[in-house]
Amino acid sequence: MQRLGTGIGWRPEIADAVERMPGIDWVETVAENVCPGHLPESLVRLRERGVSVIPHGVSLGLGGAERPDAGRLAALAERVEALGSPLVTEHIAFVRAGGALTASPRLEAGHLLPVPRTRDALDVLCENVRIAQDALPVPLAVENIAALISWPGEEMTEGQFLYELADRTGVRLLIDVANLHTNHVNRGEDPAEALAELPLEAIAYVHVAGGFERDGVWHDSHAHPVPQPVLDILADLASRVSPPGVLLERDENFPDPGELERELEAIRGALEKGAADRVAAARGAAVEGASKGGLPERGTSRGEELGPARQRLALAQAALLSALVAGTPVPEGFDRVRVGVQARALAGKRADVVAKVAPELPVILGDGYRRAFLAYTHGHPMTDGYRRDALDFAGHLLTEGRLEDMRVRSELREWWLERSGPKPRSRRPGVRLARATRRVLLRR
Repeated sequence: MQRLGTGIGWRPEIADAVERMPGIDWVETVAENVCPGHLPESLVRLRERGVSVIPHGVSLGLGGAERPDAGRLAALAERVEALGSPLVTEHIAFVRAGGALTASPRLEAGHLLPVPRTRDALDVLCENVRIAQDALPVPLAVENIAALISWPGEEMTEGQFLYELADRTGVRLLIDVANLHTNHVNRGEDPAEALAELPLEAIAYVHVAGGFERDGVWHDSHAHPVPQPVLDILADLASRVSPPGVLLERDENFPDPGELERELEAIRGALEKGAADRVAAARGAAVEGASKGGLPERGTSRGEELGPARQRLALAQAALLSALVAGTPVPEGFDRVRVGVQARALAGKRADVVAKVAPELPVILGDGYRRAFLAYTHGHPMTDGYRRDALDFAGHLLTEGRLEDMRVRSELREWWLERSGPKPRSRRPGVRLARATRRVLLRR
C-alpha cells in the first residue's frame, strides 16, 4: 500500500492555509464537491507540487440494500481520473432507503447511517463493494462510521464485521479513530477490542477529528479540536501497526492556521508514541511465524441468492429511516430516546446544509429561516438531495406558509422562479420589463 504520510482535509475555506502548511504530504477532498472539468485552482497547484489528492465519497450508500447506482459510480471514477488519485474512499453506511425493494417512497437521510452488523447486511455490503471495485479505476477503501444508535439483534462486533468484509472482498479500510471514540461513548464499544479484531494489514489510512459531548451523547462534529481520547486511540493503533497515512478532518468552525498546525503536531506526537510502544513490544517478544503478507484476493460471497437478503435489509432500513425523517413509529428493539436524538440531529443538519447550498434563503427569511425549516422537516422528508430540498422548502413556504411580509414573499418567489425552471431566467432588460408588466396586470 502506498505510504501517504500526514494529510489534512482540503476545504475551500482553508485552501490558502493548506497550501502554506509545512509537512502536508497529501489532502483529501469531498468527491461530490468537486467538478472534474473545473477543479479548484488550489487543488491543481497542490497536485503540481506532487501532493496526492484523494476523493472521499459521501453519497454512494454502499451499505444500502440496493446495488450501487451506476451513475454515482461513474461520477466517482471521473473525479479519480481528474485528480490523478492513487485510491478512492467511501463509507460503510446507508444514506437512502425505500423505493422498488419496499414498494414505498424513496427517502434520503442526508447523512451516513449505520449498517446492522448481521449476515444479511454483510452479504449485501460485500457484493456492493465488489460492484464498486469493478467500476473504479483505482483501489477502494471504506470507512467505519460514527453512530448515535445501535441496531437490535446484531450478530458481530465492529471489528469482526470489518475483518470479514476485508477478507471476503480484498477492500482496504479507512479507519476513523474519532468514530471509534464516538461508538465507545454512544454504544459502549471498546476501541481497543475493535482495534484488536481489525485486519491491520488492510488499513489504507486513518482519519482523526474532533467532536463534543452533550447529555451523554458524543457528536462527531468535525468542528471542534481533536480530544485526547481520540489521540490515545490513534496511539494505540500506531502501537499495533504503522498506518500508511493519517489525516486531520475539519469541516466547519475553522480555527486559525496555527491551531490546525498544532493539531497536526499532536497527531504526529501520538503516532510517535505508538511507534515507540510498537518497537518496545517487538523487542520484548519472540517473532512467531511468518507475516500474513497482506489480504487474500477478492473472495466470493456465501454462494446464495442475495435477492431475499436485499429485501429484508431494505425493509429494515426503510423502517428506521422513515422513523428518523418521516415521523413514523420507531421500529421494535431500537432505543426510542436515541432515535429521537438522531432525528433532531438529521433535521438540524438539513437546515445547516440547505443554508450552505442556498445561502440566499437565510438572507431572505432572516432570523425566521431555521425555525421555518425545522417546522418544514416534520412532514416533509428529503427525497432527492439538498438542492432539491431547498427548492421544495421555498415552494412549500410560497404555497402553504404564512409569509405575511410581502417583501419577503416577493424575494422568495423570485428566488424560487430563478432556480426551479429548466434554465435560468433571462436578465435582458426587455424580458425583465415584460415579466414585471405581466405581474402587475395579473394583480388587477
